[in-house]
Amino acid sequence: MNIKVYVVDDSAVVRQTLMHLIKDDAAIELVGSAPNPLIAGLAIRKNRPDVLLLDIEMPGMDGLTFLRQIMEEAPIPTVICSTLTTDGSRMALDALAAGAVAVVAKPRLGLKQFLEESRRELLQTLKTAARSRPRRAAAPAERSPAAAVSRPPVAGLHALSVNKPIVLGASTGGTQAIESVLTALPGDSPGIAVVLHMPEKFTAMYAQRLDGLCAMNVREARDGDRLERGLVLIAPGGRHMQLRKAAGQYFAVVADGPPVNRHKPSVDVLFRSAADCAGRDALAIILTGMGDDGARGMKALHDKGARTLAQDEASCVVYGMPKEAVALGGVDDVLPLSQVARSIMAFDARG
Repeated sequence: MNIKVYVVDDSAVVRQTLMHLIKDDAAIELVGSAPNPLIAGLAIRKNRPDVLLLDIEMPGMDGLTFLRQIMEEAPIPTVICSTLTTDGSRMALDALAAGAVAVVAKPRLGLKQFLEESRRELLQTLKTAARSRPRRAAAPAERSPAAAVSRPPVAGLHALSVNKPIVLGASTGGTQAIESVLTALPGDSPGIAVVLHMPEKFTAMYAQRLDGLCAMNVREARDGDRLERGLVLIAPGGRHMQLRKAAGQYFAVVADGPPVNRHKPSVDVLFRSAADCAGRDALAIILTGMGDDGARGMKALHDKGARTLAQDEASCVVYGMPKEAVALGGVDDVLPLSQVARSIMAFDARG
């Protein structure tokens, strides 16, 4: 059965070029297009597509407002394709936070040539999006009440090293899933090392966004950072992150290297390092994501006696990485996303 794609873009050149690119792929069918969300809204309510390819800067209604409206009413897997979503842009993160499955940045010049040269990647992105299950949008994110009253000071709490590290990995759908988990945690929670499949330059802004929402402090990891209570370290895009143990404390090792499972950073790299240096003292969590990155690392952690959790299929945008971890026998418990933060607090309470 063909994947039905609907395009919303005010550029006639973009719509025509995409029509030309899509028609040669037997698995994808362009079922319609519109120059703005006002026209598109009427069309997709009558004939719901499998995937929406959406621009942001358009007359009448901007793409982000339209995306939020769609995710609130009846979520459709959406790929953003816009000149406003350049590497590390706030707009790109806002689109992902609003529920977009993926973001493709298109140039202001040489647009037709860019789309033709990026055909294979774009078509694969549409196919990936079609297999996702986006969730209804939550209310616009604000700083959590806990963040306002109990945010840990830089000194004091942070002087406490972590003796039971938490490692967490995610991919497609992970921007929202990680935010959901972290905003539910108190400011004195154990340190968490996070790998999310996100490009270079995006991770620093993503960490900054989370830092403004969470009771815990959140930042992009730097080589040599100590994992401390009240702190979340996000692996930088384009670099791997590992944990090492020295003098009873855990530190981040951030370094370049070849992609692992086609990803850099890779969840497997982080998880395997935690298995080696923390073993049974660690808690590992794998959330929504396409593919199998992290599955083997989680099995290694499980075999060392670590506590291992996976997000359940019903709450995943893409039940790929958790599914593979479960299939390998590396998962202790499968939980809905809403219970992950509670499990982290229970892990910490056991001492």
